[in-house]
Amino acid sequence: MRFIHAADVHLDIALTGLRHRAQERASHLADASRRALEQMVEYALQERIELVLVAGDLFDTQATDFNSALFLLKQLARLGDAGIPVALIRGNHDAANAMSKKVTWPSNVHEFGSRTPATWEIPRFEVAVHGQSFPQREVPENLVLRYPAPKVGWFNIGLLHTSLDGRPGHAPYAPCSVQDLRNRNYDYWALGHVHGHEVVDRDPHIVFPGNLQGRNSREYGPKGFVVATVESGRVSALEHVPIDVVRWARLVIDVTSASTVSDVCQLVSVALRREVDASGDRTLAVRIVLEGACPAHLVLAGDPATLLAECTGVALQCGGDVWIEKVEVRTRYAAAAARTAAFEPLIERIGADAAELDAILGPVMGGLDRLPPEVRAMLDVDGRSAESRERLVGLAQAAVLRRIGGGRSAE
Repeated sequence: MRFIHAADVHLDIALTGLRHRAQERASHLADASRRALEQMVEYALQERIELVLVAGDLFDTQATDFNSALFLLKQLARLGDAGIPVALIRGNHDAANAMSKKVTWPSNVHEFGSRTPATWEIPRFEVAVHGQSFPQREVPENLVLRYPAPKVGWFNIGLLHTSLDGRPGHAPYAPCSVQDLRNRNYDYWALGHVHGHEVVDRDPHIVFPGNLQGRNSREYGPKGFVVATVESGRVSALEHVPIDVVRWARLVIDVTSASTVSDVCQLVSVALRREVDASGDRTLAVRIVLEGACPAHLVLAGDPATLLAECTGVALQCGGDVWIEKVEVRTRYAAAAARTAAFEPLIERIGADAAELDAILGPVMGGLDRLPPEVRAMLDVDGRSAESRERLVGLAQAAVLRRIGGGRSAE
């Protein structure tokens, strides 16, 4: 038999600060999680998958529109019409979403309760699925220790929403060790919560499928679900199937060799075309990060609006549907122009003294605190972390030098 293992759909997630940047693309981005789920269901129907597992977070915490639930129910009913059973658990976001608790599932769907781990048997496949939903958002205890014993002679699957032994960027919910999972003597562990695809172990298979659809620039690369093939009671094949509708990409480009903005654009064009070829016919949402010490630094850092427009123009010539979400300038000034050389030592001293830097950034942070959360998210600069403070100072230095140089350095 073959089964689909998916997780972290986060249906109809709010875009917050991203909506302002996306503008006319906002609706397409907001709709991407629905389209990805549709494609997963279509795959299951076309490939005649026998079972679908969802390891938590079908809903997002902020989802409040019951139309989200109606859409989901329609997709699950399509699976039911084809005789495909669905086993699911609630993760931290599902548990925190009041709307999702009102959903009545189709008859082909089995949701595991949150009070204690349980077993759902599917006799026609001789499969036993063991699982437990989150009772609330924060679950600090190890749930695995209470999971039932395997059903002898059947294929046993553990369904769990967990951070395992810790993954960067993910809250430590339902923590456990790989050995804890092995000790249950199951044949496959279908995990959720971590948004990157990862095969943790193959004896037994312990797998994170990652989320179906990337939500922002931190969740870049192919996203989708896992298809497992079971033969003679063992997993004989495992395939990650990308079905993301919007592919997020983070392009870190070394522009050390760039003397002009035109040089930078040529490097951006090469990187973008390569990414377009790899993404197929998907919408490509790109964050560009420029690094290196180059003469073009003053223009790059001193005029971010023009730089974004230039990169957007390059994207339009690369083929495909490409949206430049943001351009991060992390370059440094390499060669002094005659008009700015005398001022550089003085300007570079800005930020060297901690007390002086606090005095300069104090009013800036006060202003940032008064901005709406969605605007702060859009700026992506809070003024508090060391990286953020360094970026603020670098942008200010570049802006001053550019004004002194007449605004045309490295043009």
